[in-house]
Amino acid sequence: MKIYTKFGDQGQTRLVGGECVQKNNPRVECYGTVDELNSTLGLALSQIQNESPQNLLRLRDELIRIQNELFNLGSLLACENAETLPLLPALQESHIKNIEAQIDHMTQDLAPLKNFILPGGSSLAAALHLARTICRRAERNTVGLIETLHSKLSPAETICLNTCLIYLNRLSDYLFTAARFANFSVSIDDQVWKK
Repeated sequence: MKIYTKFGDQGQTRLVGGECVQKNNPRVECYGTVDELNSTLGLALSQIQNESPQNLLRLRDELIRIQNELFNLGSLLACENAETLPLLPALQESHIKNIEAQIDHMTQDLAPLKNFILPGGSSLAAALHLARTICRRAERNTVGLIETLHSKLSPAETICLNTCLIYLNRLSDYLFTAARFANFSVSIDDQVWKK
């Protein structure tokens, strides 16, 4: 199978379920941003080597798990067919609870946050901060999608999109904490914002 189909040459693409839409459709914006986020996590993962400290190897495993969950989340955002939606891998409250548990675990080792910090530090932390900002954009896009489709959504679709929104909100907190944790793990101080 060839990687190019030429189907999108006129600015259209297909959603999960086969519906044809313009490439600037709000759903495409949502799952496209989630794909960008996933790619940025891949960049962050490339900074973790096998000889990295053990706590960063654990972070690597968590980021890979999150990448898989984001792939599932993207497929949910790309589905406007209510009959197809139940066939897709679901995003569960347990996924959100796991992210919260990981935030709590990393926070135990970090100094209390008393100031705003600037993105940066180690290359891993910088990539995680970039991922955090893309995650926030994915969250904003999802809010827009929910507002745009509000009156057209079935109860199941509403629950699904709201769960995606909560997941993205929690994930951005996770990525902020993970960036701080990455700096801590290699003894690099966070850069405090100076007014």
